Amino acid sequence: MRENEMIEKEDIFSKVLRAGRRTYFFDVRATKADDYYITITESKKFTEEDGSFHFKKHKIYLYKEDFAAFREILDEMVDFVLDQKGEEVISERHQKDFKKENYTETTDDEMKSSESFTNIDFDDI
Repeated sequence: MRENEMIEKEDIFSKVLRAGRRTYFFDVRATKADDYYITITESKKFTEEDGSFHFKKHKIYLYKEDFAAFREILDEMVDFVLDQKGEEVISERHQKDFKKENYTETTDDEMKSSESFTNIDFDDI
């Protein structure tokens, strides 16, 4: 019976935000004293060349005594970004019609080395 009580306390309240390769988990948990706190977990999926994948997770613990200050700073940061850049997503990677095969991250060294190649049309051969 005691184990069931512990399991029930574990899932007090949860929300999930799926955002591309990232998933954010917002969970209300209970302390040993039966007070509540929030955990925010970012889980990011990484796919290997062989098709296998793994997840990297980062977790923030947010306690009640920090809620007001956290919310105030988060609201201020969100307002600043939206005031400065608007709500439109600028990064190509985050556009709804983004296709990975059309996007390559090219370093300056790769740009320089590719500029030294001669463009040959196969009809010329």
